[in-house]
Amino acid sequence: MRIVVTNCNTTQEMTAEIVRGARTAAGPGTTVTGLTPAWGPASAEGWLDSYLSAAAVLDTLRTYDGPPYDAVVLAGFGEHGREGVRELVDVPVVDITEAAAHLACLLGRRYGVVTTLERSRGQIEDSLELAGVARNCAAVVGTGLGVLDLGDTERTESAFLTAAERAREAGAEVLVLGCAGMTGLQRTVAEKLGLPVVDGVAAAVKLAEALVDLGLRTSRTGSFAAPEPKRRVWGAPG
Repeated sequence: MRIVVTNCNTTQEMTAEIVRGARTAAGPGTTVTGLTPAWGPASAEGWLDSYLSAAAVLDTLRTYDGPPYDAVVLAGFGEHGREGVRELVDVPVVDITEAAAHLACLLGRRYGVVTTLERSRGQIEDSLELAGVARNCAAVVGTGLGVLDLGDTERTESAFLTAAERAREAGAEVLVLGCAGMTGLQRTVAEKLGLPVVDGVAAAVKLAEALVDLGLRTSRTGSFAAPEPKRRVWGAPG
């Protein structure tokens, strides 16, 4: 099967890192293709970036002309757009935010999310609420690092461990990586923390594979019915 993984920003290096994590998680016979929006924010941090990112990701999938794919993974933690993508494409769509939270709920009664900047907390909390898993979230804690700062592995690990202790103190029994740019970090921090750590990219890839293997697709009855036929202008005319 082929899974398309969409970055939520225009930073190619982050797409490459996300794809590496997705391929590590994927089973034999699964091909992972990474997509980077041609326009939008260099990193998604805040409401403006998130809405801009959502439109860019939708446009990227709308204009995709590569090999057919069997599922889409949206690699933006707490970012907008998943409902629109579910209307747009005819294959399962798995968002890393809800994928990670759902798996975390199978591992402990309450989970905590460790993310980048504190300003992202509101979006993540809203996304978890909409996905129906907010009641199990003990805390969303920021590391104080921007998305583009995550390339400094030593600094990121230190900041994550500090924030993780705050989440644990709030009652978290499981931790979730709150940014696709943190992919791979779970392998180095889980043992130090003594808690399960869920990577959203890996979780989403495995759930996408399961949905495809089970022959399941997004329901077209009600909320995610195909878009109404009408004229839509994408971007400025001309």
